[in-house]
Amino acid sequence: MQAQDVHVLKSAALPTAAVGVVAVVAALLLAGGKGALGAAMGMLLVAVFFGVTLVAVGFASRVSPHVMGAVAMGTYLVKVVAVMLVLAVFRDTTLWDFRAFAWSIVVGTLVWTGFEARAFLKTKMLYVDPEVTVAETRER
Repeated sequence: MQAQDVHVLKSAALPTAAVGVVAVVAALLLAGGKGALGAAMGMLLVAVFFGVTLVAVGFASRVSPHVMGAVAMGTYLVKVVAVMLVLAVFRDTTLWDFRAFAWSIVVGTLVWTGFEARAFLKTKMLYVDPEVTVAETRER
């Protein structure tokens, strides 16, 4: 992973973890132990899904922009299918409170996405490769 990818990962993961702690405590107070477990499982799902995508896209960006785009779309598709499967498999679970689980996924997703976008906006990255641009300009 490149340094900027690590920065983005930390910038999104740390606030999400902090919100996750708040979600677990709130769910514990509102729904008891099963609520806390549901909130923890939801936040874990968010962290794993978004973390895996960020790492995979970071590694793919080293290969080429085309591969990076394909990996981003592929991981998105896998995440959507995986979330549907998780929700279908655990639809009738009594292990945790399903509402706490669902709300923690929604809140975790919003927090992760917001802080990830913020980190990307603050990261100073070149949009073009200066060496390629200069070489192409000279050829014309």
